[in-house]
Amino acid sequence: MSTTLPTILVPRVPPAWSSNADPFAWAWNAGAVLPPLILADGSAPATWQTTTYLCYDEQNFFVYFDCADADIWGTYTERDEPIYDEEVVEIFIGPGEATPVDYYEFEVSPNGVLLDVKVHNPSGERTDMQLDFAWDCPRLRWGARRDDANQRWQAYYAIPWTSIGASSPLPTTWRANVYRIERPRNASPEFSCWSPTRTNPADFHKPGRFGILQLG
Repeated sequence: MSTTLPTILVPRVPPAWSSNADPFAWAWNAGAVLPPLILADGSAPATWQTTTYLCYDEQNFFVYFDCADADIWGTYTERDEPIYDEEVVEIFIGPGEATPVDYYEFEVSPNGVLLDVKVHNPSGERTDMQLDFAWDCPRLRWGARRDDANQRWQAYYAIPWTSIGASSPLPTTWRANVYRIERPRNASPEFSCWSPTRTNPADFHKPGRFGILQLG
C-alpha cells in the first residue's frame, strides 16, 4: 500500500462565475477533479463513487461533490446534529504544509444539514483530540440537493479562507482530505477518502494522511 500523500493543483475559479448565481449552476467541471475515492483502508475504490471538484479565489475555497447513491436518506434536520451517523460528504482542512495540529471539519448531508467543527489534534490520535462543536464557521456558504430519480445527490461548500486559519498573504499550500460516508440501508456502510487513512475500522481523524493542496 502506498504511503505517498496525494497532491493536487487547485485552480482559480473561472472568470465567468458570478457570486450572485446559484452555486449549483456554476461550471464546477472547470475546477480540479479528484480521482475516484478509495476505501478508508486503501484496499479498493469505493463502490458508490463521488466526483469532487475544487477551486478557489482570494476569499473562498470551493468544493463540490456529485454522489452516486441508490438509496438517498437522512433524518437529522438541525445544524451540528451527528449527521456522520447517516450519509454525508466531508472535508477536513488546515493551512500549511506540515501535518496540521489544528484543522477544520465540514460535513453536509443529502438534505443540506451542516456539521462544522474546529479540531485540535496535537498527537494525530483520538486520545487527546478536542472537538469544538460550538464553533460556527463565519460566512460559510453550503448547500445540497437530491435527485432521487437519477440516484444522485450533490453538495457544495464555499469556505472563507480567513475563517479557517489563513494568514495574509494567502498560503499556497494546505493539507486536506475529502471523505464520504455511504450507508445503504440493506448493506454495510462504506467509508471512502481521497487519501486513504489506512484504518479499519475507518477513522477519518488522521491528519498525517491529509493530502496536499497547491493553490495555482
